[in-house]
Formats: sequence, C-alpha cells, structure tokens
Amino acid sequence: MTQTLLRGRLLSFVSEPQSLTDSESYRYETDGGLLMDNGVIVESGPYAEVKAKAAADAVEIDHRPHLIMPGFIDMHLHFPQMQVIASYAANLLEWLNTYTFPEECRFVESAHAQRIATHFYDELIRHGTTTAVAYCSVHKTSADAFFAEAMRRNMRMIGGKVMMDRNAPQGLLDTPQMGYDETREIIAEWHGKGRNHVAITPRFAITSTPAQMEATQALAREFPDLHIQTHLSENHDEIKFTCELYPDAIDYTDIYARYGLLGDKTLFGHCIHLSEREADAMSEAGAIAVHCPTSNLFLGSGLFPLKALMRRDKPVRIGVATDIGGGSSYSMLRTMDEAYKIQQLLGERLNPLESYYLMTLGNAQSLSLSDRIGTLDKGTDADVVILNAAATPAMALKMEVVKTLPEELFLLQTMGDDRAIVETYVAGVAAKAVL
Repeated sequence: MTQTLLRGRLLSFVSEPQSLTDSESYRYETDGGLLMDNGVIVESGPYAEVKAKAAADAVEIDHRPHLIMPGFIDMHLHFPQMQVIASYAANLLEWLNTYTFPEECRFVESAHAQRIATHFYDELIRHGTTTAVAYCSVHKTSADAFFAEAMRRNMRMIGGKVMMDRNAPQGLLDTPQMGYDETREIIAEWHGKGRNHVAITPRFAITSTPAQMEATQALAREFPDLHIQTHLSENHDEIKFTCELYPDAIDYTDIYARYGLLGDKTLFGHCIHLSEREADAMSEAGAIAVHCPTSNLFLGSGLFPLKALMRRDKPVRIGVATDIGGGSSYSMLRTMDEAYKIQQLLGERLNPLESYYLMTLGNAQSLSLSDRIGTLDKGTDADVVILNAAATPAMALKMEVVKTLPEELFLLQTMGDDRAIVETYVAGVAAKAVL
C-alpha cells in the first residue's frame, strides 16, 4: 500500500492537562509531518524529519495551516436513535416511552437497520469521530447492521445489542435467555472481526429483571475483557423507580455491583446524581462516568459535576459523549462547548486543553485503548481529523485576533461544527471526501 504523508500543525496529548499553561501535557508541531502506511502511523514529528523517512512514492497531502489531531472518540450514543433527535418531551422517561421505544421497534427489520447504519457512520465521519461506543436496539439485526457497516468502513467501533426484558413495548423485549444467547452469538460473529469490539449491554436496571441481570453477570464472567455499558443516575425519577425495583440494593450503583458489573471496563452513561458512597464505589472499581452534556441539558436531567468528580480524594474516571439521540449534536466540538457551559453554571472552569484531551487521549484511556487510538504516536491506528478554525466567515473573522493555540482550540469548540472538519482519515484513508 502506498504511504500517505500529511503536512500541517500536529497536536496530540500525552497526559491530562493540569492548567491552561501546561505545555508538557501535549506535543505540538507548527510544521509537522504524519506518515501513514497500511492503516497505521509509522512516523510523526517535524515535517522535514518525517519527509526524509517517507518512501519516494509516498502521496503527500498539504493541510497547512490546519490542525492535525487524533480522530475524536464518542463514548456513548444510540445507533437506533437517529430519527429520535429533536423530539419534544418533558423528561427522560416521557421521552423514552413516547419516541425512543417506538422508534427502536423498527430495527427488527434488517433493511431499516442497514439504512440507518449507513447514515450513522456518515454522520460520525462528517463530524470527525473515528471511534464510538454505541447501543444498538434489542434486536440482533441491529447489531449485525452496526458491525457490518463498521467493517465495511474499517472503523474501530464498540457496540452491543441492548438486553431488556421489562418496562418496554413488547416489540422491544427479549428474555434473560435470549439476551444471553444473542449476545454470545454477536460476540462470536463480530468481536475482533475487523476492528470491532462487542460490549455487554444491559440497557439499564429499569428494563432488566433480576433474572436478566444474572444472565448479564454470567456474560461478564465468561468474557472479562469485554466492555460493559449501561446507564446510571441520569434523572431523579429514574433513580427512584430503579431503587423501587431493587429494594435490597443500597442505591442505584449497588444494583450493578451486586451483579458483578462494576469494574474498570464498565461505562456508565450520565452519573449526574451520584451520592458520595456511589462515587467512592465507582472510583475504587475504576468504573467510568460518561458525561453527555447536550443530552443532559436537552432532557433537563441535571448538571454533571465533572470537576468535582475529577478532584475528589477518590477521583472518578471520566469520559465524554454525544448521547445521540437524547443528545442534540453528532459533533464532539459542540458536545464540549456544552460541557464547558455546564461547568460555568457550577462555578467551575473547563479549559480547552482539557476538552481536547478528554475527546481524544482521555476517552481512549477510559476505553483501555490508548495503545491503538487517541494519539498521533508511531505504531497507533491512523485515525486522524483535520481541523480548520476559519471554516466559516464568522470563525475566520475571530481567527484574525487569535494569538495562541488554546485560543484557537476554544474558538473551534465554541463556534465549530462539521464545517470545521476538513477531512477525517479512517485507518489512513480519507473518508469525509467520499460522502
């Protein structure tokens, strides 16, 4: 395969930024080169040095003056909810019952699942997202469509069919045995095929009986290396209902702990209203709280205490995500803009270095995949995004007075969207250009 050499300004994080002036937390090359071959980054650094190591027939693409960064990572979204976005409802439970559950029933049809999968991946690429962690519907057909499309595009994706056997329409219910059996089939058919990762996916405790939670526990024991994804403490009514369904549990988090689902590869969507005991339990287990700011604001669920969780004596690991379709944008830039505003409302500060760390290396570390994604390091996957901070007339006008890298990043986060994504490279191949 012919090598590809990208030229531009390289930005990649090596650690969590401790302040706005923490230049040790990232690598920045004002004239950088990124050499890609067979889906992998083979060299990264100053352009002249990388150019000298490139093959004579390497294809060179000059992206100056744009930023070259690792592709964005979205830690939590719902593949079957593309046509649920912008649905008017008062709160989470009303939104689920009125719009989401009826829409997900349609994914029993393979043709519909395949059509939506095509659009789903188009939108991820359009917005610079190269890896995502997705919930499919309860139907195996939805997971098959999700993973088949990921393989076709050679994307590193994580997903799973939801397990749910109560408190939903009949067309969205499996049984404990069916949820177990179909998840095992999906693991056998898709996990490790291409760049696919299967996640064990009990939707949340409200929609799973104790018997199904036991089946989920059995899967977690059989496949200890797989991710587990579910929801936790998003909404006060949800928390109350959940604890009524599991009266023997200490609290919501304890329900998952009792079934062996609280571990360092467990991804808990939302976690807005954790008690101190729950935060301690998550910290001790190494579990990840996934912040979904546009969804939390859209559904009125609450303000996620990101900074407070990060600076506890027992800090909680954090991820960030769009939560399509409760979330209102596919863009991780828009997502972090809303995350910034939430912290402002809580009297906290989220600086732009932290934002870009979270949606690249931070999310990769939370997924235990930083050896493959989230950086521009030699030997990692060539998943890359090209960013233009002057993509619109208004952004270009603001760029006239931008003097520093953090200022540029903040502009992109505040005013950017899919128009700021010049190109998205998936395993070294330009993917946005073909949409």
